[in-house]
Amino acid sequence: MTASSPDTAKAVQVTDLSVDLGGRLVLRGIDLQIRPGEVIAVLGTNGSGKSTLVRTIVGLLPAARGEVRLFGTPVPRFRQWSRIGYVPQRITAAGGVPATVHEVVSSGLLSKRRFFRPLSAAQKAAVDESLELVDMADRRKDAVAELSGGQQQRVLIARALVSDPELLVLDEPTAGVDLASQDIFAEAIRVRVARGTTVVMVSHDLGPMDALIDRSIVLRRGRIVYDGPPHASQTHAHVHHVVNDNPGWLG
Repeated sequence: MTASSPDTAKAVQVTDLSVDLGGRLVLRGIDLQIRPGEVIAVLGTNGSGKSTLVRTIVGLLPAARGEVRLFGTPVPRFRQWSRIGYVPQRITAAGGVPATVHEVVSSGLLSKRRFFRPLSAAQKAAVDESLELVDMADRRKDAVAELSGGQQQRVLIARALVSDPELLVLDEPTAGVDLASQDIFAEAIRVRVARGTTVVMVSHDLGPMDALIDRSIVLRRGRIVYDGPPHASQTHAHVHHVVNDNPGWLG
């Protein structure tokens, strides 16, 4: 595939994707294209398949049928993972882990470093910039396990940003997080969007992120039931309205 191929002009291309988890189809026939620089909100009620979709996009789950391509390359063959930043729902291994904030953020550069080599001056600067973006520079020496949930999420966002990714995938980044941290998230993402980063964000309620969204995807029972311009209010209640009042969109 040449650099001028139409596929390489898409940050993400999902074609006829179905995903089976434990013998149950969680996603069914998903078709989705995301252009570089777009900011996409993936919305839907619990169990609609939002997290499954983004986890499949970043290669954490296999496709039962269909295909996902990142920058024109099928995910099983994709190797340029430093181009991708991923933030899972909540940090799950903080308890008892002695890693410091600086160490966790630095680990986002592993794909760009040789093993056992110290950080270069440019990499140190990237870590510092990421910590500043999420307002955690003054906590760099603290253990992640000692931080609040919102602060842990800030560290995960900084880790995802440190490699200067072209595609940033966020899975419920503001769930259960205080409003101050939500505002900090939104500003950090706004800076990245201004640089042309593509963003795919799963959310129940976008909060301060709402103004950044170019396009909304709504899932219901593993299918896309809406793909279009964002609405004035992208709240959980609005998603219920879309999926409950428009059953015909399921086809």
